[in-house]
Amino acid sequence: MTTAPRSGGQLIVQGLEAQGVDRLFCIPGESYLPVLDALRDSPIEVIVGRQEGGVAMMAEADGKLTGRPGIALVTRGPGATNAAAGVHVARQDSTPMLLLVGQIGRRMRGREAFQEVDYRQTFGDLAKWVDEISHADRIPEVLSHAFHVAMSGRPGPVVLALPEDMLRETASVRDARRVEVASPAPGGDAVAAFRDMLRNARNPVLIAGGSRWDIFAKKKLEAFASRTGVPVACSFRRQGLFDNLHANYAGDVGLGINPKLKARIAESDLVILLGARFSENPSQDFSLLGIPQPGQKLVHIHPGPEELGRIYRPDLAINATPGAFLDAVRAVERDGTAADAHAEYLAWSETPPETPGDAQMGQVIAHLRERMPDAILTNGAGNYATWAHRFWRYRSFETQVAPTSGSMGYGLPAAIAAKLRHPDHDVICLAGDGCFQMTSQEFGTACQSGAKLIVLVIDNGIYGTIRMHQERDFPARVSATDLKNPDFAAIARAYGATGETVRTSAEFPEALDRARAADGPALIHILTDAEAITPTTTLSELRAG
Repeated sequence: MTTAPRSGGQLIVQGLEAQGVDRLFCIPGESYLPVLDALRDSPIEVIVGRQEGGVAMMAEADGKLTGRPGIALVTRGPGATNAAAGVHVARQDSTPMLLLVGQIGRRMRGREAFQEVDYRQTFGDLAKWVDEISHADRIPEVLSHAFHVAMSGRPGPVVLALPEDMLRETASVRDARRVEVASPAPGGDAVAAFRDMLRNARNPVLIAGGSRWDIFAKKKLEAFASRTGVPVACSFRRQGLFDNLHANYAGDVGLGINPKLKARIAESDLVILLGARFSENPSQDFSLLGIPQPGQKLVHIHPGPEELGRIYRPDLAINATPGAFLDAVRAVERDGTAADAHAEYLAWSETPPETPGDAQMGQVIAHLRERMPDAILTNGAGNYATWAHRFWRYRSFETQVAPTSGSMGYGLPAAIAAKLRHPDHDVICLAGDGCFQMTSQEFGTACQSGAKLIVLVIDNGIYGTIRMHQERDFPARVSATDLKNPDFAAIARAYGATGETVRTSAEFPEALDRARAADGPALIHILTDAEAITPTTTLSELRAG
C-alpha cells in the first residue's frame, strides 16, 4: 500500500495527530517553517508563548495532566537552550514530554553554522533520549519510538532535532499507530510476600509519589488504605494523589514536614514507597531512610526497574505501575487504623498561625480553601509555597501541578496549561515576586489564549528562600537577595486583564471576588512582610539563631 508524498513538516504534524496530540506550545522559528505551515491545516491547537523556557514548562505541565507527552516546539540554538529549564523539570518530575527543535541543514554540520548545537551533548544528561531525524521517511518510526520512551517505565522528556532541509524533503510513508505502553505488574510471589510483610507490621506507612498515576489508581489507593488501615502520606508536591480529608491521610512528606509525620516514618517498621523515588526533599536530605540499607523494612514499588535499588536496598522490590500494583493487592486486608496519623495531619494543617505583617498568607489560603476548594493550584519555587503545601486541602486528582525539581517560574506556565486542559475548572497560580518574574511575560500568553486563570503574586521584596538560608548561615550579612519590584497589578492591566492590589488580609476577599468575575485572566498583587518567611519562623528569629 502506498501513500501520497508528504513533506517532513507534514509528516511531523500528522504523526503528532496520529498520537492523539490536540495541543502544542511553541515559539516560532525559521528553522522549522515547514512544520508551522503544516500546523495551519491541522486540528492541533497551537499556543504561542513568549519565551522557550515558559513554553517547555507549559508542555511539561500538560504532560503531568494527561499522562501523555506534552509537546513543545522551539527553534535551534538559543531557542533550544532556553527550553532546557522545562526539560529539567520533566526529567526530575518523571513527566512524559517531547521537545521538537529546529536544526541547521544537514550539510552545515560541524562548521559551527548559525546557532548550531549538538543536541545529544547538550541534552544528554537532561533528557531520557535525544535524537536527530536525518531522513523524512524515518519520521513515523522515530516519533513512535519517542512516545514509547517518554511514557515507558519511569517517564521523562525526549528531545528530537529536526534539520530544516529534512523538513522540506518528501516521503511516501504511513503514520505510526497511536502508542500505548506496557504497565508492568507484580507477580504472585511478590504479592504474597507483600501481604505477609503488611500483616506482620505493627506501624506501617505508605508514601505515594511519582508519575504514571490516574484517577482510577488514586481511588484504588484510597480503597486499599480503608481495607488495611495503613496511613498514607504523599511525597513532595504530589498531594493530589490522595484525598487529604480521607480518614487515612497522614500529610505530605516534603519541605516543612509535620514533625510528627517525620517521626512516624522514622519509627515505622514497614515503609511502602509507591511510585516514589524518595529523593532529597521528601527524604529530608536523605536522612529518613538509611542508605543503602534502610533502618526500616522497605517495600519499593516503581514502574522503572532502574530505580529499584538505585538509592535504597528494598526488602521487597516490585516493578509495577501504581495502578497495576493496587489491582494485584486488591484482596489484601489488615486490621488497623490511621486515626492518630490523620488527627495529627488535621491539627498541623487546620489553623494558620499569626505572622508579622498586615497581609497574612495563612488567612489568604484559608479563604481560598473555603471559597474555591476544588481549584487546581500551581506554583513554582519559593517559601510562599509552604503555605499552600501545609494549609490547602487537596481533594481531587490533578489539582496540584508543581515542580518537584524546585524550578522557579513554573507556576504561571503550568497554570496556563492547566486552564487550557480543564477550562471549566478554577485554576490558581501562586507565585512569589522573584518566581513570577522568571516567566511573567507568559501572562501575555494567558491573555492571548483565553486562559481565564487567577495569579496571586506574593510580594515580600526579596528572594525569600535564599534570604532564609542566608540569615541562618550568615546572619545580618544580606547579599544579592533584595528585589525592587514593579506594580504587578498595573502590568496585568497593561495586558488588558484585571489587576488587583492587596495590602491587608481584609482586602483579599473582595479582590478575589472581582478576579473571579473577570472576563479573562486576573492578577492579585499581595504585599507581604518579609519577616513572615515561613509559617513557623521569622527572619529575625533566624538571624538571632
